[in-house]
Amino acid sequence: MIYLDYQATTPLAPEVLAAMLPWLQNQHANPHSAHAPGRAAKAAVEVARESVAALLPAGGSLSFTSGATEAINWAIKGAPAGGIVTLATEHAATLDTAEALARAGRAVTVLPVKAGGLVDLDAARAAIVPGTALVAVMLVNNEIGVIQPIAELAAIAHEAGALFLCDAVQGYGRVAIPNGCDLIAISAHKIHGPKGIGALWIRDGVAIEPLLHGGGQEASGRSGTLSPALCAGFGAAARLAADYGDDDAAHVAGLWSLTSERLGDGWNINGSIEQRYHGNLNIRRDGLDVNRLMSELRDIAFSAGSACASGSGRSSHVLRAIGLSEAQARSSIRLGFGRYTTEEELVIAIDRINAAAAAQRIAA
Repeated sequence: MIYLDYQATTPLAPEVLAAMLPWLQNQHANPHSAHAPGRAAKAAVEVARESVAALLPAGGSLSFTSGATEAINWAIKGAPAGGIVTLATEHAATLDTAEALARAGRAVTVLPVKAGGLVDLDAARAAIVPGTALVAVMLVNNEIGVIQPIAELAAIAHEAGALFLCDAVQGYGRVAIPNGCDLIAISAHKIHGPKGIGALWIRDGVAIEPLLHGGGQEASGRSGTLSPALCAGFGAAARLAADYGDDDAAHVAGLWSLTSERLGDGWNINGSIEQRYHGNLNIRRDGLDVNRLMSELRDIAFSAGSACASGSGRSSHVLRAIGLSEAQARSSIRLGFGRYTTEEELVIAIDRINAAAAAQRIAA
């Protein structure tokens, strides 16, 4: 199997598995217990917390969560009363949460984006006004890889007296997270860590209401027993990202260039080419039957959109938001690659995708 779906999830790093195994095999203590085994588990959690926080801005605290979906829900639902502003290309965790609050009476503004997927800053300034409580924007889009101007948007939010939430799930450990954010949501399994754990970074001085009530195990008020194994895995993945970040970036840049050069005629790139993370390549070919393509290439793992929306029957809301027609959105595929993708397997995959797509055109 050639794996090209790094935006959905990344392969677990061997070093991460090694860091988790002791806590799965024989170190089973609750990290919130006061006895010696519990204190040892707590120490492992705190070492992991420091490693994860090291890739985030200074001046904040980090609370572990069950994943980025919980972190985003917590940040949005826990923010002070007032309006919410977000983008049409955001992840469903943001858009659906905002929609739920809108049904409950909150004022929600969903800003459109330009054809390349980038926000119109003038439109943002017009929408983010006093009375806005929270602005929520993704750093790197999970479907098209576009990088939003987070620092500028955060400054606009602060001018209006609003908090700024950055969904940094696809950017954490890959691109720099700008200063100015008040809340940052991240996830372990996007950086070769385990599934089932994420975190919410909260800037010092920012207070949000808890989403989960109970034991209040995290200092920020988040309740629930933490898994030392998952925390240790997240910490190990963060340390790898810190140690090999430059190498990973160079590798991804080389794979992007190789893929761009090797794609056959008839392909178009969705989203801005200049303002994007190069480990994400979302492309379309007019008339392409994506379901047929995926069926014919079952030993190549790639995506027709967000894994979180698969099975919904809907075309990508992100692709429609950047101006693609329904037919164009449904003739698009996403290729994601990273640390463990080799040039050899990528060449094989691209050549086979090209051949299968060309055969469809001939058959038509």
